[in-house]
Amino acid sequence: MTVNTSPVPSTDRILAGVALMLGFCVTAPLLDVAAKLASSTVPVGQITAARFVVQCVLMAPVVWLMGLSVRVAPRHWLPLVVRALLLFVSTFCFIAAIRVMPLADALAIVFVAPFIVLLVGKFYLKEDVGPRRVGAAMVGFTGVLFVIQPSFSAFGAVALYPLGTAVGFASYILVTRGLSRHVHPVTLQFHTGLVASVLCLPVMALSDGTGSDLLDPVWPEGIVWLWLFGVGFFATVSHMMMTYALSLAPSATLAPLQYFELPVATLLGYLVFGDFPNALTLIGIAIIIGAGLYMIHRERVTARQLVTERAAPPI
Repeated sequence: MTVNTSPVPSTDRILAGVALMLGFCVTAPLLDVAAKLASSTVPVGQITAARFVVQCVLMAPVVWLMGLSVRVAPRHWLPLVVRALLLFVSTFCFIAAIRVMPLADALAIVFVAPFIVLLVGKFYLKEDVGPRRVGAAMVGFTGVLFVIQPSFSAFGAVALYPLGTAVGFASYILVTRGLSRHVHPVTLQFHTGLVASVLCLPVMALSDGTGSDLLDPVWPEGIVWLWLFGVGFFATVSHMMMTYALSLAPSATLAPLQYFELPVATLLGYLVFGDFPNALTLIGIAIIIGAGLYMIHRERVTARQLVTERAAPPI
């Protein structure tokens, strides 16, 4: 009989992890608010670049204070660049969307990302995913259609930008799975900011004077500097909160809490911009949350079954 000797997280550690995850859910939408405020006068590409430049600058002293090495094995550089590129694309698409769309509508569409990860895991990576979780993913996609339909009618093709964010972020998660086993999460955050900045800045330089409302950089004025700094600051703080939350508490405990980000984004969108989802969008958001929570429930059930099978004495 196999005895499980792995340490069980203490109650204090789990509560700290939950608190940090809730902190992520409150802080991450502030990044979106700052980006939307800046987008009224600053191009999307410049806001995206600011997000990564500020992240790189903020993470550098953290890496130094923690005594971490910034060296990365040569075999990890390609996935590191791909990861940064995916995050750049997903960030750009999301900021382009919220420039005209309400925060809650755009964020609800992005929440299709976990369903994409699950389906890619099943049909491409050949992971063991049961029919109930696949069904939950399909229901989640139906909820996304409820959100997209009124948004597409109101904003046109811009309503599809969050789908680009969802696909890019789902791919980013899949690449991160492999890298996180070999690179410290803080170092990973620093290099993501550094590589994405290196990718962004030449694009900004080449776009100067083109007249593109998405890429042609401008000189920010007044409080816009604060919004640009806020984009990078809240991005860095929120993702560090999530990183440390996952190191303190099981992901199965924290996963349902991520949906708290949606009501927070809805509230901030209403308070700051006067936006509130219509009835069809609210139905779609409810479907997405319900399908996501059910999928998480099924993952917990499957995990418990695997633990029971492994702990069973051999016959």
